[in-house]
Amino acid sequence: MSTSDPAPETADRVVEDYVFGVRIVDDETDGYRFEAPEHTDIAFESLEDARLYADVYFDVNGFVEEGTGERGVPPEVVQAGKDTLAAYLVTMPWADVNWVASFYGMTTQEVDRYCSWVRDRAAEIRTEAATIDLE
Repeated sequence: MSTSDPAPETADRVVEDYVFGVRIVDDETDGYRFEAPEHTDIAFESLEDARLYADVYFDVNGFVEEGTGERGVPPEVVQAGKDTLAAYLVTMPWADVNWVASFYGMTTQEVDRYCSWVRDRAAEIRTEAATIDLE
């Protein structure tokens, strides 16, 4: 039995490495795993969904996913607004852009626009955090 730290094993599989210890790891069995301090393990089949989920995470300054199956969408996501909620829903395995567009009664182009707003805000937040060295 090895007592070495498992981090070096995953270091070569890190796909995205963000500020504040947030990252996306290519997990050969589960797809793309989102990792953040004090956050429940969650994996996505597509890298695009994992990246969008990370963007939602930064857009709302983090949230707790644990227990979401019992309690629904994290309150931080709901309170952040329609665009953030739409982006979060797109990342769920039971939904996609078409489902979210139908749910909201809008076009897929509008949902894509909402997702791009979330991506832009998250990129701005990460850039600002790195610039002022908040890590």
